[in-house]
Amino acid sequence: MTTESLALDFKSATLYAIRVVLHSANLAQLTEALDKRMHDAGSFFENEPVVIDASRVSEPLDWPALIEALQGHNLPVIGVVAEDANLEAARAAGLTPVELSALPQRAPQAVDPAPPNHVATPVPAAPEASPAAQQQLRGTSDADSSAEAVPARAARETTAAASPTPAGPQSSSALVITRPLRSGQRIYARHTDLVVVGMVSQGAEVIADGNIHVYGPLRGKAMAGARGDTSARIFTTQLDAELLAVAGVYRVVEDKLDRNLHNQPALVRLNGDTLHIEALKG
Repeated sequence: MTTESLALDFKSATLYAIRVVLHSANLAQLTEALDKRMHDAGSFFENEPVVIDASRVSEPLDWPALIEALQGHNLPVIGVVAEDANLEAARAAGLTPVELSALPQRAPQAVDPAPPNHVATPVPAAPEASPAAQQQLRGTSDADSSAEAVPARAARETTAAASPTPAGPQSSSALVITRPLRSGQRIYARHTDLVVVGMVSQGAEVIADGNIHVYGPLRGKAMAGARGDTSARIFTTQLDAELLAVAGVYRVVEDKLDRNLHNQPALVRLNGDTLHIEALKG
């Protein structure tokens, strides 16, 4: 029987998933923290597959209720990391055990990719991606999502949305988008930087494993260092974003920024575990 006549075939694929790290077995605390994270992050992680990491929890978990809470926020659960009795209970709830391997660290760059006195450091540009590769259309929704269902910090402006993990292999070329992004559009630059020449509208999302450069108004959501690269940065010539994130530490911009930052050239970077926004001077 030839391959063409078979009813199915196997193909390799790589799946990106959000790791939801549990620090408590208390269902009320988990759902409360989850609701807050979803509210803070908006639709940023909507419909992203989730792996529940319960390796730090020894107390019994209510797996069916936890799965239902995540699915209620449009976070489909595809696997679990757990031990002993919690692992067996997770299996009984229909979850599949998975192993989470660390990705290799990105090689250090010879030149600082984000000097504070420049709008953007030039990056080698790849040929413009096809429209299909550039755009991953997704309708906006009131359902909210986040990356770690853990108790929220007191400071809402800098909330850890995911545990930083080593970054993946970085490409020497950037993904370049040369047109505006409308509400509901989402661009992800895997293993590389993202350059957008044009406006990122409110409701649009730009994500990169490396740096993000927006040559135009940034009015949507931007997440640099999506796979945990804490050295990643966000540059824009006009800052008016809904949400900013670097390596899982994010800030929801609910009120207008200071006058020297709002609608001005700006740089977003991590300073320890705090998101820092600074004006760029010519």
